[in-house]
Amino acid sequence: MADSKKFVDSIAKGYQTKGEFITMGAGMIGDETFTGSLVNIPLKTINRHGLISGATGTGKTKTLQVFAENLSEKGIPVLLMDLKGDLSGLAKASPGHPKIDERHEKIGIPFEAREFPVEILTISEQKGTRLRATVSEFGPVLLSRILGLSEVQEGILAILFQYCDDNNLGLLDLKDLKKVLQYATREGKSEIEASYGRISTASTGAILRKIVALEQQGADLFFGERSFDVQDLCRVSDDGRGIISVLRLTDIHDKPQMFSTFMLQLLAEVYNSFPELGDSDRPELVLFIDEAHLVFENASKSLLDQLESIVKLIRSKGIGIYFVTQNPKDIPADVLSQLGLKIQHALRAFTAKDRKAIKLAAENYPVSEFYDTAKVLTELGIGEALISALNEKGIPTPLVRALLRAPMSRMDVLSKEELSTQIAQSKIASRYNEAIDSESAYELLNEKIAVAQHQAEEIKKKEEEIKRKKTSSSRRSRSTINPIVKVVTSATFIRGVFGILNKVMKK
Repeated sequence: MADSKKFVDSIAKGYQTKGEFITMGAGMIGDETFTGSLVNIPLKTINRHGLISGATGTGKTKTLQVFAENLSEKGIPVLLMDLKGDLSGLAKASPGHPKIDERHEKIGIPFEAREFPVEILTISEQKGTRLRATVSEFGPVLLSRILGLSEVQEGILAILFQYCDDNNLGLLDLKDLKKVLQYATREGKSEIEASYGRISTASTGAILRKIVALEQQGADLFFGERSFDVQDLCRVSDDGRGIISVLRLTDIHDKPQMFSTFMLQLLAEVYNSFPELGDSDRPELVLFIDEAHLVFENASKSLLDQLESIVKLIRSKGIGIYFVTQNPKDIPADVLSQLGLKIQHALRAFTAKDRKAIKLAAENYPVSEFYDTAKVLTELGIGEALISALNEKGIPTPLVRALLRAPMSRMDVLSKEELSTQIAQSKIASRYNEAIDSESAYELLNEKIAVAQHQAEEIKKKEEEIKRKKTSSSRRSRSTINPIVKVVTSATFIRGVFGILNKVMKK
């Protein structure tokens, strides 16, 4: 009993907040839930980033759903990466269930079924509001990181971007970039090298091959116009709730380079577009990256450095980033150290390697007098998690095993008909789904090449005309001279001359 009171007091003190907060659940010891011992996360620290991890089937996605719902209720917009396709249900209210009522009675908060304002987004062939970005918006440095270019190749890409800037050649999609690369080693080789230095054909060929590989993962659908304005991720509904943007990625889970390309560009665009806010009382936008290992596992070191830098700096813009993955070890140590909130679902200890991973995972959390953290990690039930956050002063809260609240929205996907209806209700889809193919580098260089070819043909025709005239003039000259020469040099003419000379000499 004494330990129970001490535990309740520690939760009450550790998770007490003066400002706004969201409630994730209630504290537990063993199988006992302490009703009213609420685990509250201050909105002030939501932009300190976080991690939601746990083995398959332990409830990560539902935790993500609960988090997003509560942020929306507070008027905070959310972007969810939906790689498994099971988050669209946020748009419909939960049908409810006796077990949900029982769970909330244990926690000590009422359950209310609600639907939420949802915007369905896409970067692939799936239906939804289309997200795009131009090649120019990426810039040579970020694009080089994504393509994994060498220093020499990165330098060439920078030269070509500069050439396009100097000559007003818009780089909008990948066909523009490929055309510039081809032009630099063919028709425009002498022009570019005269102003910017020598460009290796082998290097441009290598860059082209990497662009083609990116295209094969579906990047041609992402690069182009109209560019998505990241401010449209920060909209609120008419009733003041934050709009939850659900990016459907179910058809690119096997295309990690495309996924990391999109994620890095999005984070870079958000970072560059949002103003500095310093230490604000609430976040402007919260991003949840599901299957986060896809971002990191195939990334080059330079790409990881870029991502780590953005994660460290973007907090001051009022942006919170939450990584959702199976094991904390999926996240690089430098990124993991930046995450203020950690929600850890159960981990499985089937092998010696699993047990080692659990031991390492346990070391990511504060030491607790109430738990053997490594042991609890294997005992957590579905919908339970170990939580460690930051209080309003930025101090880590006590580690707590929590019974998590249930989602207020449907814990299932929308039907095709419901999805179509949801997309049709979008206020921005018509703007971004319009196909645009502006005049850009591809068209302008083709035109330039055509003009050059026409000029070359004209010059060739003039040269041939001059040559033809010279030949014709030479023939006319020969036809005038030849009869005289023929007569003078003929045998008859010579005999006649000699005959006249003999007569004269005889006289």
